Amino acid sequence: MSPLGKKLVHLDLKGAPPKFDYLLKLIHLFADLGANGLLIEYEDMFPYEGDLESIRASAHPPYSREEIAILQDTAKSRNLEVIPLVQTFGHMEFVLKHGAFRELREVGHCLGTLNPHKERAVQLVLEMLRQVMELHPGSSSLHLGADEVYLLGQGEESRQWLTSPNRSVHQLFLGHVTRVAKAVRDRHPDLSLIMWDDMLRGMSLETLKESGLVGLVQPMIWDYSPVLDVENTVLLMDKYSSSGLSQLWTASSFKGSTCVHTCVPSTQRHVDNHLQWLKVASSRPAAVTLQGIALTGWQRYDHLSVLCELLPVALPSLASCLQTLIYGSFSAEAQTRVTEILGTPTEVEDISSLSPENSTSFPGQKLAASMVELTSLLQSEDLRLFESNMYVRGWFTPYHRRRKIAHPLIAQQIQIQVMALLQAVEPRAEEVRQEMGLLYPQATVEEWAEQHVSAVLAPLHSLLKDLQLAMEDMGLHAPVPPSGW
Repeated sequence: MSPLGKKLVHLDLKGAPPKFDYLLKLIHLFADLGANGLLIEYEDMFPYEGDLESIRASAHPPYSREEIAILQDTAKSRNLEVIPLVQTFGHMEFVLKHGAFRELREVGHCLGTLNPHKERAVQLVLEMLRQVMELHPGSSSLHLGADEVYLLGQGEESRQWLTSPNRSVHQLFLGHVTRVAKAVRDRHPDLSLIMWDDMLRGMSLETLKESGLVGLVQPMIWDYSPVLDVENTVLLMDKYSSSGLSQLWTASSFKGSTCVHTCVPSTQRHVDNHLQWLKVASSRPAAVTLQGIALTGWQRYDHLSVLCELLPVALPSLASCLQTLIYGSFSAEAQTRVTEILGTPTEVEDISSLSPENSTSFPGQKLAASMVELTSLLQSEDLRLFESNMYVRGWFTPYHRRRKIAHPLIAQQIQIQVMALLQAVEPRAEEVRQEMGLLYPQATVEEWAEQHVSAVLAPLHSLLKDLQLAMEDMGLHAPVPPSGW
């Protein structure tokens, strides 16, 4: 057992939800890599019913009730614990974006934070929890979310509530969390409840002692930094344990925490985060019991942001992080084990160096390899900085484009260079599109393509179109631009 306890792989399904057959393959792989459980954040991929049916995903169907049962049976067959995660306070964008629930926002322009004063808001989250737990009868733990409750206390009802003496935003937060947690515990007396810790960090020891959380929830301390502050994290653990919250979880990251629009993760960055957590575990206060660590794999920063790295390109990172926890370091043995299981180097950027005869592969490896190559092309300076090209800056500026003025010889040079770039990128982009379509819903394929490919290629297509119009306006022949993404 790792000094950090159980090893949970976090499945964030609020973006790029895998097709179900691929999801089952991933669950088997997670078990092969040494995971003990799954922390599943369904969000709108859960088949909510009744008054909650409108919060289901609309771009593609959510997983069915039957699929969720199969998912759990598959996990159980591989000795993986399943812990559902349901947001109950912050990050409620997938619910509060809908008109039917708009009045339940703490502040109108913040889609993520629930108004804790509305009885309907409380009943909403309790019904979400009821439906999720109904489909997870074998789960012994439930994660209540409750992180990043932005702008809490700024709504009109909250401001009124805070005018009474001895009331604070901390108490406002704790009041909602304890009410929800107690209601769940009343229905499921033996259920262990987990919550993110960030809203607790600024609370005093006395506030935590009197919070009502002791014996009710287990905080999950999260930090995804490769230079995680070990000393201060240990001090935070000591504060929690001194308040009576001695059963703690931790959360690291194997993807989705570098930058909001990252496409390919750095294994070393995420391994470094886990090495810091191992230092925390070895220095933790004696009173602290570490229940486990959740290796988070965020698919979006929030419901409305762009897609982060897809799972296939992050599997070498996940494998390396899990083996680091198992071996206690990112040793040669740990790296060899990653290669044995996945058949790839530990850094996904090196996946293209594999020989075609390589017999071992992981589910989604072909997509990962194509995506690494495509991302490299999309990030090349020749492509991204093309409008700073000497010919464009000198002879086809916005001034020239608006007035349809083009030097024929220079225009020809620009066209040749643009066509060469597009011909290098678009076949690889189409290959990624085809491979992604095998593993993900078409809506995910289109979203990823628009965000990460079309956004880069659109300026080139626009430039070609303007060149064509300028040359035609001058009575000159111009090649028709390719139809691309």
